[in-house]
Amino acid sequence: SRMRSMWALLSVADKRGIVDFARGLAELGFRLLATGGTYRALREAGLPVTYISDFTGFPEILEGRVKTLHPKVHAALLARPDQEEELKALGLERIGVLAVNLYPFRETVARGASFAEALEQIDIGGPAMLRAAAKNHQAVLPVCDPEDYPRVLEALKAGPSPDFRQKLARKAFAHTALYDAAIAEWLSGEKFPEEKLLALRREASLRYGENPHQEAALYRVVGERGPLLEAQVLQGKAMSFNNYLDAEAAWNLVSEFAEPACVAVKHQNPCGVALGETPLEAYRKAYEADPVSIFGGIVAFNRPLDGPTAEALAEVFLEVVLAPSFSPEARAVLARKKNLRLLQVPFPAQGPYLDLRRLRGGVLLQDADTEDPAEPKVVTERAPTPEEWPDLRFAWKVVKHVRSNAIVVAKGGMTLGIGVGQTNRLAAARHALEAAGERAKGAVLASDAFFPFDDVVRLAASYGIAAIIQPGGSVRDQDSIRAAEEAGIAMVFTGVRHFRH
Repeated sequence: SRMRSMWALLSVADKRGIVDFARGLAELGFRLLATGGTYRALREAGLPVTYISDFTGFPEILEGRVKTLHPKVHAALLARPDQEEELKALGLERIGVLAVNLYPFRETVARGASFAEALEQIDIGGPAMLRAAAKNHQAVLPVCDPEDYPRVLEALKAGPSPDFRQKLARKAFAHTALYDAAIAEWLSGEKFPEEKLLALRREASLRYGENPHQEAALYRVVGERGPLLEAQVLQGKAMSFNNYLDAEAAWNLVSEFAEPACVAVKHQNPCGVALGETPLEAYRKAYEADPVSIFGGIVAFNRPLDGPTAEALAEVFLEVVLAPSFSPEARAVLARKKNLRLLQVPFPAQGPYLDLRRLRGGVLLQDADTEDPAEPKVVTERAPTPEEWPDLRFAWKVVKHVRSNAIVVAKGGMTLGIGVGQTNRLAAARHALEAAGERAKGAVLASDAFFPFDDVVRLAASYGIAAIIQPGGSVRDQDSIRAAEEAGIAMVFTGVRHFRH
């Protein structure tokens, strides 16, 4: 066969499937050529294989730093189909298949490798060969993903199509680009370097975006882990674009609590949040907080979901339920709701990460608002009571996750009213207090930013609010403090604001 004279050069860091691939290539008539560890693996498997130095006739030098960087290798990779005669005249033979994948650089650095060790791991020959083969993909098949080995063998049997060759070339350049991006990021050592190379890998194509006329896909940031990306969809329809956004919002908030908690989310804002002795109690309270908005919502728990809670959930139309795990009873109950998505999320949303917002032609990057350096300071004569303090802390955690301007009214470890995304603070307060109604008596109120005037305090007083938590820092703080004193409201300043634009 035409492959008898052709070489397949194999040099891989990720050895998965390489022996079977090599065996398949040998059966197709390729002569095998390999370096270092790959050569040893193929020899141990009893395959006929030539060592790279025997092919080039040049020894490995500089502790193996230079072995594949040789004209015999690169001519064999770079010769175009129309340069066959010149190749023969030089006494060189073509390499028809190149399998190379590179040392996982990000993982090495993440493992805490020293600077010198990481520097040594930067592959030079590998990317040079892979790029050469990818450039010349009309004559050479560049293979960098072990998952592709069976497909490559199939294609070689039939004769690889131009489209197949191009796909492999694209993959190869993406592989070297991600590799170089990881090295550049490591060398910069900065949070906001001059060039920020965000490497994204498609995780899923989505049916559509926020609306049906928008195309969409989900990407994973290479080298990062996130709870939803590691979550398992146990049942239900495929997750949609909006499901992901809402599920992320719900999981971020429920992860704030040490106690059993339940969070219901609509349009990325919480509509009901509650703590309970059990997941069932937390859910009942979160439901009662706003029985209307929860319809078609996303519900998250920070405790395993049990049968009784599942029974209660099954009474309402929901899109997604998130929990660390689901009991067999809960699974059986919720299996009746075929379209309901169940997400088993392996770890809480905690720790710092970079938040990215798109502008046309640009991006804003910031530390995500995960830290809360609040040091609550009582600014009124009356301090909050032992009953009010837990509710103030609870409301403060919730308001951080609500779109600005944000006001949260809470009592007994549950939200009673949430004012979301209003253009003025008084409107947000009115919205939250009207939702709470009679239940606002003796409740607490949290605000994501300071009060520029005393109007919110006066409105809160008219509903019987007992205590307020807010950042403070307005030039008119004294007016709000005075209004609180007059109404007998305890007020606490945190010194921290939580805008969410």
